[in-house]
Amino acid sequence: RSRSFRPAMAEASEQEPEGSDAGSEEVLLTPAELIRSLQQAWMNEKFAPELLESKSEIVECVVEQLEHMEENLKRAKGGDLKVGIHRMEVERIRYVLSSYLRCRLQKIEKYFPHILEKEKSRAEGDPSVLSPEEFAFAKEYMASTEAHFRNVALKYMPPNLQKVDLLKAVARPNLDSFVFLRVKEKQENILVEPETDEQREYVIDLDEDSQHLIRYKTIAPLVASGAVQLI
Repeated sequence: RSRSFRPAMAEASEQEPEGSDAGSEEVLLTPAELIRSLQQAWMNEKFAPELLESKSEIVECVVEQLEHMEENLKRAKGGDLKVGIHRMEVERIRYVLSSYLRCRLQKIEKYFPHILEKEKSRAEGDPSVLSPEEFAFAKEYMASTEAHFRNVALKYMPPNLQKVDLLKAVARPNLDSFVFLRVKEKQENILVEPETDEQREYVIDLDEDSQHLIRYKTIAPLVASGAVQLI
């Protein structure tokens, strides 16, 4: 079953009739829940070494929420202290949204061949790490990079050297880097790889609200599921 998000602002008359889409699950979020979801996606994206699953539906809902808030501000009376506070909140949300999208674009530019290769090998039904717009950007960026290499250097080299393997030329995300996290849901029997050849694998439990410094690769599935939050 697929999940879609929608701000809980619509009137009852706008709601879809029951059974209109049995194959999808719609999650209604209050404005506060929506902003918290954006902040969580932003923090995870900011501190994860790899590109995470696209949260395009949350982004679309936040854009809709911002438009709704700005319309309310236009109707508000000038000089009201609350107007200034709400305007600051709009700018804060806009900053988080822009920073989130900018962080994702920076990772795409840095790791584009590996991201596109992962997208190509993705099993049907698995969530995509790229939104449709990001996928188009990544393909265009790769084509531009290949054209640049070809025009600047490769065409002047012997025929057997006029091709470059970008998967080998571009560094991979370092999944062995360490990250700080806060546990949102208790986790048991997490397998931790040894740090040295003399050590053995061992398991740990992650208690709710505890904080840890741990190798990203160990807890990557927990970041994807929302069980932990990178900080």
